[in-house]
Amino acid sequence: MSLSDQTPDELLDYRPEVSAPKDFDAFWQRTLAEARARGGAVKAEPVTDRYLLSTVEVDDVRFPGWNGEPVAAWLLRPRGAEGPLPVVVTFAGYCGGRGLPTDHLLWSAAGYAQLVVDSRGQGHDTPDRGEGDGTQWVEGFMTRGVDSPDNYYYRRLMTDCVRAVDAVAELPGLDAGRVVVAGGSQGGGLAIAVGGLAPDQVAAVLADVPFLCHFRHAARTSADGPYLELTKYLRWHSPHRVQTTFATLDYFDGVHFARRATAPTLFSVGLMDPTCPPPTVYAAFNHYAGTDRTMTAWPFADHGGGFGFNTAVQLKWLRERGLAPQQ
Repeated sequence: MSLSDQTPDELLDYRPEVSAPKDFDAFWQRTLAEARARGGAVKAEPVTDRYLLSTVEVDDVRFPGWNGEPVAAWLLRPRGAEGPLPVVVTFAGYCGGRGLPTDHLLWSAAGYAQLVVDSRGQGHDTPDRGEGDGTQWVEGFMTRGVDSPDNYYYRRLMTDCVRAVDAVAELPGLDAGRVVVAGGSQGGGLAIAVGGLAPDQVAAVLADVPFLCHFRHAARTSADGPYLELTKYLRWHSPHRVQTTFATLDYFDGVHFARRATAPTLFSVGLMDPTCPPPTVYAAFNHYAGTDRTMTAWPFADHGGGFGFNTAVQLKWLRERGLAPQQ
């Protein structure tokens, strides 16, 4: 049974009224300007031999993120490929990080470069200084610093992700004019955010079963996953923190970023997803500002979406838009 009351046709028309804060754009302009003003070098150390890979070149990357703090990433490229290559900047799912280079060989096998971005505090290689930790009532990151937009965890993480795209121009063998931002779940939500915050730097957005969209609906309807952290927090502190909590979350809602994103986009959704309920995904998709937008709906899928089948859809979709490597 679908976890949404809406039929697939009704979901395609689902455009809830989700109001952005009046200073939404000013908030993010200030946030990114402050991060960029901190400066910092982009560093890449070749580590291919460490992982015994014969067809892929790997660099261990550090780039300046929030507050100029170093963020870890892997840069993978097909060995011997003549650049500049289109690059897929990949963001991780919830409580994940960049992992190991051997976890990320698909895009280089298809001829792309890939920049795999660590998630501060979630991965092993990029610490989070923990501003606002006093409101982390449960085990995850959903409520860390939720007392105010300035303190909220996702302000730092989303800034890191935009700065990853900034770093592309300083890394070897990459085409800064063909940057694809991609991810699943949390990574999908982060890809939408970067598409909205840096529209002139992004050539395409791949958002699979995206998290961080339409928070109010998600908090009421999600049956699994990180939104339950938010539900538990609000249950414990209700009612006096409900209004202020959602006022903070409004600065980080994928619906608002989608309204500002113009690059071609390919979404996916699992119509039996208990973690990111289908209406939350369609809320962002249907408000997406770019005219070239495609949804892949997997009728019997949960939060795993289309698994490997979805990859084939992505590769074909990118090729049709001239974003495949030269053959």
